[in-house]
Amino acid sequence: MTPVTRATRRRRTPRRRSLLGIIIIASLVVFVGAALAGSSMVYYLLLKELPSIAALKDYRPSITTRVYADNYELIDEFFLEDRKVIKYEDIPKIAIQAFVAAEDARFFQHKGFDMQSMSRAFFKNLEAGRIVQGGSTITQQVAKTLYLSPEKSYMRKIKEALLAYKIDTYLTKEEIITLYLNHIYLGHGTYGIEAASQVYFGKSAGDLTLAEAAMLAGLPKAPSNYSPYLHPERAYQRQAYVLNRMQEDGYITEAQKKQALGRALRFRSIKPKDKIAPYFIENVRRYIQEKYGSDVLYKEGLEVYTTLNIPMQKAAREALEQGLRELEEREGYEKGLVQGAMLAMDPKTGAVRAMVGGRNFNRSEFNRATQSRRQPGSAFKPLIYTGAFDKGMTPSTVIVDAPIIYPDPSSPDGVWKPKNFDEKFQGPTTLRNGLVHSRNIITIKILQEIGVDYAASYAANMGITSPLTKNLSLALGTSGVTLQELVRAYGVLANEGKRVQPFFIAKIVDRTGHIFEEAQVKAEQVIDPRIAFMTSYVMQDVVESGTGQRVKKLGRPVAGKTGTTDDTRDAWFMGFTPSLVAGVWVGFDQERPLGKQEVGGRAAAPIWLYFAEKALQGMPVEVFPIPEGIVFTKVDPKTGAPAKPATRGAIFECFLEGTTPANAQTVDPAHLPGAAAKFDMDPNF
Repeated sequence: MTPVTRATRRRRTPRRRSLLGIIIIASLVVFVGAALAGSSMVYYLLLKELPSIAALKDYRPSITTRVYADNYELIDEFFLEDRKVIKYEDIPKIAIQAFVAAEDARFFQHKGFDMQSMSRAFFKNLEAGRIVQGGSTITQQVAKTLYLSPEKSYMRKIKEALLAYKIDTYLTKEEIITLYLNHIYLGHGTYGIEAASQVYFGKSAGDLTLAEAAMLAGLPKAPSNYSPYLHPERAYQRQAYVLNRMQEDGYITEAQKKQALGRALRFRSIKPKDKIAPYFIENVRRYIQEKYGSDVLYKEGLEVYTTLNIPMQKAAREALEQGLRELEEREGYEKGLVQGAMLAMDPKTGAVRAMVGGRNFNRSEFNRATQSRRQPGSAFKPLIYTGAFDKGMTPSTVIVDAPIIYPDPSSPDGVWKPKNFDEKFQGPTTLRNGLVHSRNIITIKILQEIGVDYAASYAANMGITSPLTKNLSLALGTSGVTLQELVRAYGVLANEGKRVQPFFIAKIVDRTGHIFEEAQVKAEQVIDPRIAFMTSYVMQDVVESGTGQRVKKLGRPVAGKTGTTDDTRDAWFMGFTPSLVAGVWVGFDQERPLGKQEVGGRAAAPIWLYFAEKALQGMPVEVFPIPEGIVFTKVDPKTGAPAKPATRGAIFECFLEGTTPANAQTVDPAHLPGAAAKFDMDPNF
């Protein structure tokens, strides 16, 4: 007799374990049969340990939250499991037949578990000497995935069979197959036939062909092993198996099978798509997560309707990239070091139509439109001028543009000597010219006149929420603000003195159709509409003849303002029409000069123009409405004094009724053809 060595024992052990497993499975078959046939006591004790299946009637799986643009086009999704629940009547019959043929041929005959299949599996395993085939039905798979742990144990198998029997007596076959086809994992992050259809073929499950349905039906056994992306040969072999089973079961003919096998399938790319508005979407995601929690965001299948306008968003992205690329070429920077941001809003409602928070979301999720506080420079000046007009000054008020010195203990020589950008002084200057040509000294003197506290409070009233430095440097925009704040404040001017709250989400609806929340537009009158018009009227001249002349090419009334900080570290352009307000910021994340000539009018204004040309294309030309109580009189553009017949280049200036210069002849806007925006361009007036 050959001695039994340790090595021999090691070789025999797996065989013994396999035989033991087969014996246990055989016992399991006998046990389950006995339990259901008459062993009521054991059956009752096991049933007590099983979870309740009553909730199956109200099946609420984790499903995908969908995000839509303002035209209801899907723009993004949030999920832990990519699942879209589909109704039984929306699942094509051919798809149901494919899954049944592949996974559970006697699904419509058995009572949850199939003794015939389990017996067949037993003899297959006995023949192979190891476990090569299971006997799980579709109903057992539902029981396992919904109620049981994934552990591989014989007791779990017993519970699975009992649960399947219980489910089969509680639900119809149609309800069970619907649960299965909505819950099954089908690879590449997809759960359920609807999500899989969209990911693999870019279509709804209702539009699946026989060949496509057979391909999906081959995946549950091992989604990664039979993935058409990873293992196309195996995937097509598995598809052929499913089609053969469908023919054997009488679902399709030989001709249909051959036709399906001969059809080359077109799969959708699984490479991550370039998201059209990643910074906007991230803003939405954070808001929902903070307000409702992660479970609601990722599992409850919300329908999120946003304010994003796709054409405007595309225009904003393209404009920012084009403008920054041109700057890099001018200055010789390495491609991609310079950053920028853009935000566009409907000034009447606060709906954010486009937002770009940076050049590449994948490299940096930091949103420079909402999270970054940068010095606005001269882009802050219109807020100070508006406060001055509200204090009784007019666009024709004259202030002397001359050197000034203020004590400043923090500076090396103990004084502050502000200067204009061109380092020149122009003497007596109207407020109109001071704003149009962005004269620093004029703005500082205005701020000194109206008071720093008053100006800071006025800016806050218009929508600036960042803390503002309470000193005269505020006139030069030295306090950091976000782009969104500035857009909101400029929106007050565009909206006839009414302030609105910027918002990104119009409505959120849950899976049952219940409205979680819906935006309510609240426009609050925060400044006199006449004052808002005066500033807007002057700011149109910034575009016509001032620092924002590059935008004049747009060919429609636009009010705007450039902004540049010390050493050209930040460049801005803020502009608006009666129905759209938008802002652009350009700079480096690690603050350093953009270039000596890269001021707001050169670095940022072209970006605004590129955007507006596309965003406003096809829209009617709008003029700024003139509120009651505004009158116009011709003045000398240099002195602001009433124009005389011999005055060259006289312009129509706007005033509050009753505040025009002495001996000035006023003109009621109602008696003038066109709008005030046309006055300066029309030589007939």
